[in-house]
Amino acid sequence: MQRPEPFLLINFKTYLEATGKRAVELSKQVEKVGENTGVKVGVAPQFCDLERVSATVDIPVFAQHIDSVSPGSSTGHVLAESVKAAGADGTLINHSERPLRLADIDTAVQLAKQIGLRSVVCAGTARLAAAVALSEPDMVAIEPPELIGTGRAVSKENPGIVTDSVKRVYRVNQTVAILCGAGISTGDDVSAALKLGTDGILVASGIVKAKNPQEVLASFCEAVVR
Repeated sequence: MQRPEPFLLINFKTYLEATGKRAVELSKQVEKVGENTGVKVGVAPQFCDLERVSATVDIPVFAQHIDSVSPGSSTGHVLAESVKAAGADGTLINHSERPLRLADIDTAVQLAKQIGLRSVVCAGTARLAAAVALSEPDMVAIEPPELIGTGRAVSKENPGIVTDSVKRVYRVNQTVAILCGAGISTGDDVSAALKLGTDGILVASGIVKAKNPQEVLASFCEAVVR
């Protein structure tokens, strides 16, 4: 079975280093590294920055969340159609910092599909990764929440959860791509994740808060093409 091309997705979260004009500048840097290395990269800026980032770069731009609501009376919720209208190509769903119930995850994935948004569903356990894979998202990202933002990569600290997730996910869905997240901060972390059977990474602070994000991302991409 042929696996998808490796994909590196950078989540901007709500870091000031990636807010407003800085979100646009960082997205340009990410795009440049992707062009220089030939590695597929994407960004997930904050909602208020989606439109300006999407209008500036040609790489995939993901929203950080959508709610499981249809157009109508849902004040304060994030509508799939609104992020699509802002230029997003896809969306994160169920990040550990914005969790959803399993039923709402499935609804959000289906809503994304209906309007042509790609979905990356995050899961903190191998069991949940397999469960959400049944909804047939485009990607599942395995991210143990206790390692997020620690600089201690899951691919090294807990490789078992990655291999177990890969096994369980492919048992129910052989077409979904699997990303590895939580604590990824070096090219070696990326290499380790790919060797465990994943198809890319979801990373945030390792890039966004780096002194030289372009240099760090370049090392990630070099690990992909080795």
